[in-house]
Amino acid sequence: MRSVATPVRRATDRTLVHVQELHDAPLAPLTTFRLGGPATRLVTATTDAEVVSAVRAADESGTPLLVIGGGSNLVIGDGGFAGTALRIATTGFTLDGAALELAAGENWSDAVARTVEAGLAGIECLAGIPGSAGATPIQNVGAYGQEVSSTITGVVAYDRVLGETVTLTNAECAFSYRHSLFKDHPDRYVVLRVRFLLEDADGLSAPIKYPETARALGVEAGDRVPAAQARETVLRLRAGKGMVLDPADHDTWSAGSFFTNPILTDQAYADFLARVQDRLGPDTVPPAYPAGEGRTKTSAAWLIDKAGFTKGYGSGPARISTKHTLALTNRGQATTEDLLTLAREVVAGVHEAFGVTLVNEPVTVGVRI
Repeated sequence: MRSVATPVRRATDRTLVHVQELHDAPLAPLTTFRLGGPATRLVTATTDAEVVSAVRAADESGTPLLVIGGGSNLVIGDGGFAGTALRIATTGFTLDGAALELAAGENWSDAVARTVEAGLAGIECLAGIPGSAGATPIQNVGAYGQEVSSTITGVVAYDRVLGETVTLTNAECAFSYRHSLFKDHPDRYVVLRVRFLLEDADGLSAPIKYPETARALGVEAGDRVPAAQARETVLRLRAGKGMVLDPADHDTWSAGSFFTNPILTDQAYADFLARVQDRLGPDTVPPAYPAGEGRTKTSAAWLIDKAGFTKGYGSGPARISTKHTLALTNRGQATTEDLLTLAREVVAGVHEAFGVTLVNEPVTVGVRI
């Protein structure tokens, strides 16, 4: 691995700036899975101008580009990445009343903590989610009854098609369940900054929506509690499922939830329910949540468990978490191919049992499930 300082043209005035550059650089340490081969070239950008300059340089030279934030939603193939990997390490946390702007490279969990300390509500139940702020609108990150789409007012991004920086409104981001405009066009936008409008509720949380959170807090759905209490409770719940990063705990060497919860049409749900009752008995009712007209969401974790893939499943270096069936984990010596073999086994088993095809949540680079 060789380190050099390489001149890159600044987006605004086309003068030269210097960014850190490594060649044949390991990418596994930049992911929470700790998996994946090296990149031909790794550039670390600490300002928006450096990000844009690095992207432009790659585009102008026709070099493949991989953008890396916190690496918490990334599965990189064992062969690595033949091109430029751009690590976004920008910083910036700005509060103006209840309006928040985060640089894409800001640590998300730390940012949530700072908003709670400021007495603001809206993202407190998203505490403990690993990764960077810039990744949150891409996936429309959500947990415990909150999604970032409910508080995001705008996303500042570099548009690689137009060759300029643009600001997209919430509506233009086209948010839906774990989806957005950015996932529809994965090679077009590079997120630079994310803007939120939070709520000043005198230190109280937003209304608690998620039943598990309400039970843990001892309140009813719709109640408010101190935002700090809501955050601490969510952190405890996440830690109990291995969803808070801990280098000593291999259950957290994962991407968190590996599969999204399936959303089924009315007909698909009826077919699914028939298979559930045939397999598990006529009185079995799977988890079901409204997901828009003619659509029902069910639980991927429930499907995995009922298909026979219980906590700790597996005998190799990649296994299901001992704390949560929805997390696939690296036990310390796994390769990406080990992980993919397990993921494919789970997908095939769930489909055979229930006729539902699970979709992976993490982005895959150089490999497919």
